[in-house]
Amino acid sequence: MLEAESASPEAQDALLRDLAGDYSRADLSERDRAMLDYAIKLTLAPGAVEAADATRLREHGFDDRAIHDICSVTAYFAFVNRIADGLGVELEEP
Repeated sequence: MLEAESASPEAQDALLRDLAGDYSRADLSERDRAMLDYAIKLTLAPGAVEAADATRLREHGFDDRAIHDICSVTAYFAFVNRIADGLGVELEEP
């Protein structure tokens, strides 16, 4: 995995581009990729998430608290985005 603190600014920029475009192409550890796979599945197909998905995260070193946190953050962002979409909130220009 690319450690943000030790990586050059160019490497950090490349990682951010890969994560924003297609995280599967990013230079990530298997652990980070498992976490993102879970978050994507929870976002796109929440009804398909099953106990085996949590087991896979445990196999990559995540404990129950970490799995809860991953699930909570993913669900929170889905909730907030749906509220914003439902209210017609538009993004501000940077």
